[in-house]
Amino acid sequence: MIDIKNLHFTYSKKQPPLFSNLDCELQPGSIAGLLGKNGAGKTTLLKIMIGLLFPTDGQIKVNEHKPGKRQPSFLQDLYFVSEEFTLPSISIPDYVKANSGFYPMFDGALLERLIADFELPETKSLQKLSYGQKKKFIISFALATKCRLLVLDEPTNGLDIPSKAIFRKVLAGSLSEEQLVIISTHQVKDVENLIDRILLLENGQFIMQKDLYEISSKLNFATSATGEGDDILYSEIIPGGYKVITPQVNGSSSVDIELLFNAITQGGDKVKDHVK
Repeated sequence: MIDIKNLHFTYSKKQPPLFSNLDCELQPGSIAGLLGKNGAGKTTLLKIMIGLLFPTDGQIKVNEHKPGKRQPSFLQDLYFVSEEFTLPSISIPDYVKANSGFYPMFDGALLERLIADFELPETKSLQKLSYGQKKKFIISFALATKCRLLVLDEPTNGLDIPSKAIFRKVLAGSLSEEQLVIISTHQVKDVENLIDRILLLENGQFIMQKDLYEISSKLNFATSATGEGDDILYSEIIPGGYKVITPQVNGSSSVDIELLFNAITQGGDKVKDHVK
């Protein structure tokens, strides 16, 4: 689905490379979480994947296409939900009539169900909707395209708490094994029950590319009365105790992605080394 080899990227010759020798491989049937600190290059990498930016060197293939060529056969099987977007001053039915034909697998019945789930007014101009309503519509349209690759940049920004719950439900219930979803987000708690693979960017490299089952088989995430001990790889204080990461001894546990992210990005070499 996505194959990246020795990817280099820089915005100008006067700047150091943002990515150097970047490698990544992603297969369909997965929801990958692209994580990293501000400035790590998450949005830039997404734009390279969809052909809006071009590698300085190296190779990238998406669905056997070179994204930078932006061929119709590539674009009809890809949908990108940007963090910032604009919608025209037309109704939802008019928008669907104008745009659904670009996507051969478009599922109008699914869109109707998602619009109902999100309680969106179909007759109102898209421009008159709130930012959160616009976000819910564009997510609904993206899912209805049935594209093999869905790229979502901060999809839960602007959604209220009930809408975030609906987003998780509709995303989990609307995908097929032929689809790959990449979610770039800072709101890890909003999507951690959806993600099954973590891609963690830092200093132009992936410092982690792991399926959650691999992580849960090696690390245990729990709460403890103490934050110190021979078996504690990382800890964070919380009301009444600590969140801790310890070596896994009982088979597997649920992964606290936010805790894992903090542990690795704050110099947690013990945690990083434990999941190699």
